[in-house]
Formats: sequence, C-alpha cells, structure tokens
Amino acid sequence: MDVTERAELLVVGFAVRTTNADEMDPSRARLGALWQRAGAPGAFAHVPGRIDENLYAVLNDYESDHNGAYTQVVGVAVRTVPRLPEGMVAVRVPAGPALTLAARGPMPQALIETWQQVWKHTESGGTPPRAFTTDLEVHHAEGADLYLAI
Repeated sequence: MDVTERAELLVVGFAVRTTNADEMDPSRARLGALWQRAGAPGAFAHVPGRIDENLYAVLNDYESDHNGAYTQVVGVAVRTVPRLPEGMVAVRVPAGPALTLAARGPMPQALIETWQQVWKHTESGGTPPRAFTTDLEVHHAEGADLYLAI
C-alpha cells in the first residue's frame, strides 16, 4: 500500500446503503444490483460534463468502520454537478491523503481480494490507519484503483 494525495472529484450516480455483512448474504446483498444498474448500456448517457469513461465507486457516510453501514455511490466523474437525472445523487470526494491499492485480474474477484487486504490492514492496526470518511474506487480497462482516506 502506498500513500498518495487524492484530488477532489465530483461523482454523479446511483446509491445504496449497505454493510459488508449484508453483502456476504445473497438475500440481503445490494451492491450487485447497484453495479448491474450502473453498468447497463446508456445508464449515464444523460449526465453532462463527464471527465472520462471510467466508473467510480464512492464509499462514504460510514457508520463506524468496515463492520458498520456505509453508502456506496456508483457513477461517473463530472466537472460540475449538473441537474441530476431522476434517481441519481451527487457526491463530492474531498482531496486528501489516501492509501492506494491496485486491483488487477478477473473482476470482481480481484476487487474482492484487494478489499480483503484492506480489511486485514485495518484489523491488524496497520499504519497509517483508515479514516472511514470517503473512499474511492476508480474502475478502468486495466482493473480498479482504490483510494482509502487516511
């Protein structure tokens, strides 16, 4: 894990509130449906001002740590917050220092394994510690890059 300075970013997309425990139970999991909705052809066609073709996942509004509830927004990065299409929200990812990790390989397994590394780091008291404020996943052709607030 490296530390880098994360730039501010605005993301417009779809949101769900969940927990990691819920995501382990197929009857309560919400993230699969969120990603299916966000990955549908044309899902973000009506969002103006996109800065690239990546998909972004913003994890914020943490109840506590990785065991508590959080909100995940999956969407696109924009220059300014446009008039929001129905059913979408806007979230600001603040600039700041972040732990960075790269998930490479077949998805979603590579991403799951990367998050497992993050949880081990957190549970072992790894430094620097996570802030549990706003975390970011940037999904692109090579895989995904994680930026965890510290």
